[in-house]
Amino acid sequence: MARRLSCLITGAVVAATMLSGCGGDATGDGPVEISYGIWDIEQQPALEQAAAAFSKSNPNIKIKIQVTGWDEYWAKLKAAATGGAAPDVFWMNGPNFKLYASNGMLLPLADRIAAEKVDLSVFPKSLVDLYTYEGKSYGLPKDFDTIGLWYNKKLFDAAGLKYPDESWTWDDLRAAAKKLTAADKSVHGIAAELSNQPTFYNTIAQAGGYVLSPDGTKSGYDQPATIEGLKFWTDLIKDGLSPTQQQMTDSKPVEMFESGKVAMYYSGSWYAGRFNKNAATKDTIDVAPLPAGKNRAVVTHGATNVVFAKSKHVDAAWKFVRFLASKEAAEIIGRSGSVIPAYAGTQQAWIDSAPQFNLKVFIDQLSVSFPYPSSKNTAGWMDEELPYLSKAWTGEVPVEEAAKALAAKMNASLAQEK
Repeated sequence: MARRLSCLITGAVVAATMLSGCGGDATGDGPVEISYGIWDIEQQPALEQAAAAFSKSNPNIKIKIQVTGWDEYWAKLKAAATGGAAPDVFWMNGPNFKLYASNGMLLPLADRIAAEKVDLSVFPKSLVDLYTYEGKSYGLPKDFDTIGLWYNKKLFDAAGLKYPDESWTWDDLRAAAKKLTAADKSVHGIAAELSNQPTFYNTIAQAGGYVLSPDGTKSGYDQPATIEGLKFWTDLIKDGLSPTQQQMTDSKPVEMFESGKVAMYYSGSWYAGRFNKNAATKDTIDVAPLPAGKNRAVVTHGATNVVFAKSKHVDAAWKFVRFLASKEAAEIIGRSGSVIPAYAGTQQAWIDSAPQFNLKVFIDQLSVSFPYPSSKNTAGWMDEELPYLSKAWTGEVPVEEAAKALAAKMNASLAQEK
């Protein structure tokens, strides 16, 4: 897959070059329309506001936001880049960054950052480093996220349980899930969703395991501690405290949580805006830090804004990316409640966007956070996680067997990156 995608991207460079000339701004003083590719419709209203504020100061540059759902975003982006028609500016994430940067699809921003003396210290260093390749910055951080334990206060009250807090451990969660699960299974204590960032990446680290070795060359899925972190979830399904994998395939776990059919739900800070707008959850749920295993740990990640290397309007695109990284844009995004802005000092606007939720826990957990695992071609092995692990989630094969098979597949993929 790595070689196939590399060939596609290399071809895209050639195609884009033919379509876009030398890739500079060929518009003179005339109006320019910049396309902006994103994957989250929940953030669109705030970004429309930010785009309007930018265009007010830059009347010759108009922004057209293109929303593509997460499930289709990367396939469509790859196809668009291959045809030389990727958006001028688009969102990039850690797992895909190095592949796109190493194949010349992203505009290096280091010289522009230096020339305009952009202060990168206002962003989390982990995010600046994440989007640096061979010593060059390719993006300006937009937001960051961590994971929390969302819970239904009404269901906790009905069960006579105290709300979760920073003292909770895995054992506390299991005990609460048992009391919250209805005898007829009309309500489950928790949703053991098969999803890497919201669920099992966290418990793997809390068990002392790892997904990818520190040097990025070896899988950790065959390690006992990693397997223990996976079994945390499969045991919840096995014990009937979570819906089955089939039930969570038929109905999304987040929708089960919103409808009160699930009492606890591991997921990210990105759901704060959605839950705040939903009458069913706005005043009935809250969020707590993740329960501890052998240690406390939470995965952190964040998106960045990048410029398509072969955009016909790279100068205008850079101006927009530079504005999106400003305090003004961060405050607009923060007030929307959709995501935590990366710009230091603007996170309080996000916290205040839904004061009934204990949103500060997402920021406080940065002290025990670890970066989202990534390699040169993360998708080459990450795409294998769910196919292999789903067999463990359904009970078709033991967790150990699924994890070790995944490790072998992942190691083969990592070997191709050398």
